[in-house]
Amino acid sequence: MPKVNVRVPASTANLGPAFDCLGLALDLWNETSFEPNGNELVVEIGGEGENEIPRDKNNLIVEAFKRVYAEVRQEAPAGLQIKCEQKIPLGSGLGSSAAAILTGMLGANALLGEHFKTQDLMQFGAEMEGHADNLAAALFGGLVLVTQEGGRQAAQKLDYVPLYAVVVLPEIQLTTKEARTALPKQVPLADVIFNIGRSLQVAEALRQGDIPALATAMQDKLHQPYRLPLIPGAAEALEAARQAGAAAALSGAGPGLIAFVEEGREKAITETLRAPLAQRGIKTSQYLLRSSDQGAQVELNS
Repeated sequence: MPKVNVRVPASTANLGPAFDCLGLALDLWNETSFEPNGNELVVEIGGEGENEIPRDKNNLIVEAFKRVYAEVRQEAPAGLQIKCEQKIPLGSGLGSSAAAILTGMLGANALLGEHFKTQDLMQFGAEMEGHADNLAAALFGGLVLVTQEGGRQAAQKLDYVPLYAVVVLPEIQLTTKEARTALPKQVPLADVIFNIGRSLQVAEALRQGDIPALATAMQDKLHQPYRLPLIPGAAEALEAARQAGAAAALSGAGPGLIAFVEEGREKAITETLRAPLAQRGIKTSQYLLRSSDQGAQVELNS
């Protein structure tokens, strides 16, 4: 069995109003290798989550790896060494679970001789993840629009101007499940219309690289009003960043806060986002990132 190396980027989804429909790849990468190891499964974790991520069959990379083999009705190799160097923080809203799923699926597909197309892997991944926006962005890179047709996921890359982004990650626990549970079962028609218009504005502002227009467009009425109360100080932080000229929103389901900024303003906007959280005694981690035109990468070494 050859050695396979897989690199998968972080991603941010929703971009304010485009709930479950838009994703953008970010230049922050997890790197993983797969190689033969007799008859034993060994999972090594370095970096983010090294003290939290399972090192057995319950590891999400392992589950996704086995899922691809199950699709061709084969047993996954019993002897496998998986080495992970993690840069994407867990539970951050930066697509860590999507990256793990893609990593396992891409590794397995490479060992199967690229049996499945990327579209198939996105479909399998969405079935595991529950949505495809982070997966599609991480898989294809850049700005990606995700839609469904007859239960099948479809992805379309959109033009955009590369952007700088700051991410402030509060040190609180907020799972995607908790964030989804906070959403109402029904929303007013006026809120839906509001979000449709803003989503179109987001796509156009990103195409033009227009930060002021994006700051206006990234307003939302479908998910953020219900999720922000779960993160003390987050609503105030996003409003302060907008007032300072940044295009700010929850990154995915949160708790990470992302703000797109003009070059040179990254540190100032980071402090603007941090201040309301610090006032409430919440510690944060900060990331200065750029969007990534590159999606997941696979290298096969015989």
